[in-house]
Amino acid sequence: MKEYKNGEFRKKDIGNVYTVYGWVNKRRDMGGVIFVDLRDKSGFLQVVFNRGFLKNDFALAESLKNEYCLKVKGELIARTPEMVNPKIPTGEVELMVEELEILSEASAVPFNIYDDKEINENIALKYRYLDLRREKLQNTLKVRHEITKTVREYLDNHDFTEVETPILCKSTPEGARDYIVPSRVNKGSFYALPQSPQIFKQLLMVGGMERYYQIAKCFRDEDLRADRQPEFTQIDLEMSFANQEDVINLVEGMIKAVVKKIKGIDLPEFARMPYKEAMDRFGSDKPDTRFGMELLDLTEILRGTKMNVFQNVIENGGIVKCLIVKNNGDKYSRSDVEHLTDFVKIYGAKGLAWLKYDNDTFNGVIAKNLENEKLELMKETYHITNNDLILIVADKKKVVYDALGALRLKIANTLNLIDKDKLNFLWVVDFPMFEYSETEGRYKATHHPFTMPADLKMLDDKENCLSIAYDIVLNGYELGGGSVRIHNPKTQKIVFDALGLTEEDIKRKFGFFIEAFKYGAPPHAGLAIGLERFTMLMCGTDNIKDVIAFPKTQSASDLMSEAPNEVSMEQLKELGISLVKEEENA
Repeated sequence: MKEYKNGEFRKKDIGNVYTVYGWVNKRRDMGGVIFVDLRDKSGFLQVVFNRGFLKNDFALAESLKNEYCLKVKGELIARTPEMVNPKIPTGEVELMVEELEILSEASAVPFNIYDDKEINENIALKYRYLDLRREKLQNTLKVRHEITKTVREYLDNHDFTEVETPILCKSTPEGARDYIVPSRVNKGSFYALPQSPQIFKQLLMVGGMERYYQIAKCFRDEDLRADRQPEFTQIDLEMSFANQEDVINLVEGMIKAVVKKIKGIDLPEFARMPYKEAMDRFGSDKPDTRFGMELLDLTEILRGTKMNVFQNVIENGGIVKCLIVKNNGDKYSRSDVEHLTDFVKIYGAKGLAWLKYDNDTFNGVIAKNLENEKLELMKETYHITNNDLILIVADKKKVVYDALGALRLKIANTLNLIDKDKLNFLWVVDFPMFEYSETEGRYKATHHPFTMPADLKMLDDKENCLSIAYDIVLNGYELGGGSVRIHNPKTQKIVFDALGLTEEDIKRKFGFFIEAFKYGAPPHAGLAIGLERFTMLMCGTDNIKDVIAFPKTQSASDLMSEAPNEVSMEQLKELGISLVKEEENA
């Protein structure tokens, strides 16, 4: 068994004989003397092959190439002063090799393991087992391990029991698309991979577990992006006889313990913000509060204007909001603003009106058409000064929030307004109970249909009905969310009715779950945190693939194992499945 860590040798160890293992990270042949940086997961140790000391045939040392896996034995000595390398922890020592054994040879690698340079992602994912040898990924996976270890210790100390819930479940299509698994034993029937352990963890509360947690695998068949994967991991927990405050206090303590362990930082109490305030100020329910430049309301200021582009929106129940880019107007030319206009159109905005204030005067196309009293009121209300750029969107609330919320982040990144060293945690509370789906033409549950409404009397007013739900946000990312659950069957039936679910729908989707709540379910509440997203932010990366050992591409494929792949017709026949050609579906 390997006894020593290559990266931990120091001057105090000089004079002893050691056997060490690792990979050839770099090799330098000086003619009669060969220097190798021998790498293991702890770091590097320089090992020296000298023709006069090596007991093996020196040709063996001369045959070494990058990524050969070695076993070497020799005496640890001090480096000569001119050879000391202060950039690495082992830079004052080296191993003078007496015995060399090549454990395995390596073909030429497709990229240099020792480089910190970014490499082509497709190549890195195809050869992920080589990419994993790089220090960056070694470190991120260590951080992930430390996070889960700290979470387990914290929850164990708070009387939680870790319970595994099933991976093969019943499909309950109320959220994202399910991954479907055919059953060979029950032909024509299918399992679904869990989008979360939601139903099972609530049943554990019915079962009297009282405090449950799990580092849970979850699966969602949805479009991917930099911070999303088809399979992901949640820090999932549920508590009986608990309310919103209990969950928030416990989870906040858990996060503080993790940050203390990983960053050595003692966090202050987390801020809280109602959902409505977050949307009004930042255009997002996961606002990045590390910088200002908040959304400002122009609806009342512009009410009654002769500019139809604003007045028509206001008369039809829409809103007008703006961003003021303080003292940076000179950074944006007309063509730059046109690019910003194209950007907000991605989010459904019809356009982007703009003004510049320079030499105590408003400039821009709309400055000529907007009434002077409106311009002056805008200036006085929001303290507009020279070199300010005002960017305006008028539309339905959702479009304005989405467009300006995204534009705010884009501008902040362009102008380097964000302090990357900050950790701004925020609880967003008082979420809407329902959200309207334009595609389905109906109201759906904002979180899930088992979320407790704040006031049952408000269920008929779906636009304004709130839930007892909460999200934890870090630097503009939603780390996780949860809610107080409905534990009373009568309340659950009222909510199902409000969602337009029929008795048949309820029985088909949630029959066994609803049945359980007839037998004295306790009040309960819980939360789930995305482990990969949390790890990503703790590691200072913006790519979730960096914290997953074997991630998928944006098209949900694994370039290394070549999954998903075709299966044989015999397997399909055994499952009772036949494939339909695309042209038959057209």
